[in-house]
Amino acid sequence: MNPKWNGQFSCFDLVAKTSERSRSVVQVGDIEIGGNDFVVMAGPCAVESESQLLETAVAVAEAGARILRGGAYKPRSSPYAFQGLGVEGLKILRKAREVTGLAIVTEVMSEEDVDLIAEYADIMQVGTRSMENYALLEALGHCGRPVLLKRGMTATLEDLLRSAQVIAVSGNPQVILCERGIRTFETATRNTLDIAAVPVLKTVSHLPVIVDPSHAAGVRALVPVLSRAAAVVGADGLIVEVHPCPEKALSDGNQSLTFGEFRRMMKDLQPYLDLEQEARKLRPQLLAVGGAD
Repeated sequence: MNPKWNGQFSCFDLVAKTSERSRSVVQVGDIEIGGNDFVVMAGPCAVESESQLLETAVAVAEAGARILRGGAYKPRSSPYAFQGLGVEGLKILRKAREVTGLAIVTEVMSEEDVDLIAEYADIMQVGTRSMENYALLEALGHCGRPVLLKRGMTATLEDLLRSAQVIAVSGNPQVILCERGIRTFETATRNTLDIAAVPVLKTVSHLPVIVDPSHAAGVRALVPVLSRAAAVVGADGLIVEVHPCPEKALSDGNQSLTFGEFRRMMKDLQPYLDLEQEARKLRPQLLAVGGAD
């Protein structure tokens, strides 16, 4: 470990990696995030209708996704943009879980909504705009559900781990970190995927780390290649936007994959996942050899 990181991150004692706790697994039903499986969460940015969500849920499940994503409440930048279906969207998500068996991850925006959304969701998502909403983070400490914590668009890794610490201190150790791209001076993509964040977080924290290539890129064609990069650097999974008709999506259509594109992406990921699995098996042997020298 870089000696600088000891002082920078070890102060977050509940989420920092230690010799006693080097890796934690977040259990969602029979799904282990942070274990040996690469877990893919997929679905539309927003729940638009029952037919849209059920069609998507069936398609992503058949392609290998384990968790369905979909926003019932949407923190949009524009007040004129689609804000989500609210409780009706939550009910549609619950029906999709009943039909497909997929677990549900959906965003919570306010501490006042935590108890309501926890009735429907298997994972509570904290979006990038809410990463430093400490009242919300503290409320999620008592929600009884795992929390998917997305990195703020201008947040450092230290900021991200501080927010994770707040959730853990409040009583909930089940936190999943998500690198979703940060805002830089680059304009060719929606955000800039900080791919180095994954190995750094895996080095300094015991929490699982996933990647959101959709929000990082903002460009549909880049999502598969960024997903492969995430697999190679050791991410524990992905959260990807998929829509039956992206050009008609009410939000984030430009970065949403079609069903066919998602199926191809999942198939193309397999050799990279196999490579990472082999690398994980070899690491203890390489470390032992290095220590002997």
